[in-house]
Amino acid sequence: MKQICTFGASNYRIGDLQLLRDSDDEAAIAKLLADCPIVRVASGEVVADASRARLYIVLSGALAVAADTRTGMADGTVSKVLPGESVGEQSVLDEEANLSSISALEDSELLLIEAELVWQLIDESNALARNLLRLLSFRIRAANAQLRRRQKLGEFYRQLSMIDGLTGLYNRAWLNDLLPTMIATAHGAGTPLALIMIDLDHFKKFNDQHGHLAGDEALRAAAHVLSGALRPTDFAVRYGGEEMMVLLPDTNSKVALLVAERLCERMQNAVVFGDMRLPLPHITASLGVASLRPGQDGEALIAVADAALYRAKDQGRNRVVTEPAAAANE
Repeated sequence: MKQICTFGASNYRIGDLQLLRDSDDEAAIAKLLADCPIVRVASGEVVADASRARLYIVLSGALAVAADTRTGMADGTVSKVLPGESVGEQSVLDEEANLSSISALEDSELLLIEAELVWQLIDESNALARNLLRLLSFRIRAANAQLRRRQKLGEFYRQLSMIDGLTGLYNRAWLNDLLPTMIATAHGAGTPLALIMIDLDHFKKFNDQHGHLAGDEALRAAAHVLSGALRPTDFAVRYGGEEMMVLLPDTNSKVALLVAERLCERMQNAVVFGDMRLPLPHITASLGVASLRPGQDGEALIAVADAALYRAKDQGRNRVVTEPAAAANE
């Protein structure tokens, strides 16, 4: 960055500077700016003293401004500052070092105004104060819009991280996050909550016979059965491997048993290979049903449903078994 002249000795005028347009007394403002240096910055060059609290006004060329990582806001977004526009206003106003990374996008000429003089200009020119307020208001709106976009993007990726990529069902991360809340809600409101554990029978044998890609198709077909058979208020989860889970809020054990029997039947009729017409009975499902008991937590509820599932397997698979205590209480 090399000084080439002062503002007073250049051909630039007050009207070229956005912050100073419509000034009440351009002659007085020009006099204050007369000794301010104009520097030349080569393309790609970093503004060396960007850490100082001063105002930079682009007279020709263009600057790139990226938020410093110390602010916690850096995300790769770069603002382009064109002729007449400025950067560094905030560092002047809060008397802090400029945390922005400033570099030249092309050969550029900049007007440098020290912080003390900026405050003097604000005192002397109502127009500058108004222009500065408009500029800061615009930047606040832009920053707020950027924050909203980041929040939406963050929520999108958070939701994406809760979805199993193969089946499209919720995953264990979602379950760990939401099940405690669902149980607390059920306990607090005194409403029922049912859970169905589902395991595809002889899935390893199916994989060995048809291959892992076919196994993936079978898992997707099973997930499609769950998604298509449940209410909007119910939730289907891929618990792990070929094991899945269904959560039924506000559902007692009798209704949960009916839901499980419907799922078991639909699994038998689902088609894995649309072209070969090989149906899902090659890997039928066993299901275990449990209902939330007073004082029971999520781990205990899953354990009861899992025990019922294993009884279904012991009894020959391709069937539904419910916890005996829940069935007796209904």
